[in-house]
Amino acid sequence: MKLEYIVGIVVLLFAVQFFYGIAANPGSEFGGADGQAEDVIAEVSPGYEPWFEGIGFEPPGGETESLLFALQAAFGAVVIGYTIGFYKGKGESNN
Repeated sequence: MKLEYIVGIVVLLFAVQFFYGIAANPGSEFGGADGQAEDVIAEVSPGYEPWFEGIGFEPPGGETESLLFALQAAFGAVVIGYTIGFYKGKGESNN
């Protein structure tokens, strides 16, 4: 019972912080770390040339990019969940 209260409080704190961040910065977009890293590298060493370019795949829209990210996250969650369940089941069958 105590664990449920702790988890609920943590989730509530994250939700409040998230919505406060959105309300405090209206019209702002969430940028990725790649774009911020490019800016810092360009500022620190202006003549920097990357070693290689990306594979050149550009999704047709923001929705497609979000879909691919969600699929990647879901696949990772399935793999992690399966692995945890497998080893938990394997440990229980040895008892």
